[in-house]
Amino acid sequence: MKKKIVVLTGAGMSAESGIATFRDSDGLWENHRVEDVATPQGFQADPQLVLDFYNQRRKELINTKPNKGHIGLVELEKEYDVTIVAQNVDNLHEKAGSTNVVHLHGELMKSRSTQDPYLIYEMSDDNPEINIGDKCELGSQLRPDIVWFGEAVPMIETAAREVQKADIVVIIGTSLNVYPAAGLVDFANAGVPIYLIDPKDVRGGRRNIHHIQKGASEGVKELTELLMKG
Repeated sequence: MKKKIVVLTGAGMSAESGIATFRDSDGLWENHRVEDVATPQGFQADPQLVLDFYNQRRKELINTKPNKGHIGLVELEKEYDVTIVAQNVDNLHEKAGSTNVVHLHGELMKSRSTQDPYLIYEMSDDNPEINIGDKCELGSQLRPDIVWFGEAVPMIETAAREVQKADIVVIIGTSLNVYPAAGLVDFANAGVPIYLIDPKDVRGGRRNIHHIQKGASEGVKELTELLMKG
């Protein structure tokens, strides 16, 4: 039976593919206030702005390729049972070939009903836009299938259960000072090895973590070598 690896990935995972991090120190995302494009209140105030913003993100994503870090995680599936818990909303893990991805914050390439959050629709590269007047089967306006600030994170319990079952936990490109990654790590059983891949020391006071101080691509390569030795 294969050992189970659970990988928590954040903005640093996709940065090497050229995707802007969700929120930089200036509080802006692609020159927009996060409050304007990533909150229910922002959507209510100016739905056209929000739809245009995510339409542009989708168009950029269509032409974005997975990096060697994404591909390295797919390679691990040959020897391990790998589950990825992604904070990113892109589909680069899936593009690379990962077969078991839990999206904490929703998926950019999906739309959903504003009336029923469980009515979710796949979007295509050929039709990457949501426009005012595009409606679900209940007759309500469609919105991006993104978990905005202030909204519940419906997959958090699923993610926690996955971490509880892990034999190895890996964190890539996300700080252990920030929820939900910090909280999810606490669900790991005592003695389970935890690896952190990040160029900066973002362990947040935790010292029982093996820190690989590299970016995603080089870090996943080093992790794979370490696991194969073990």
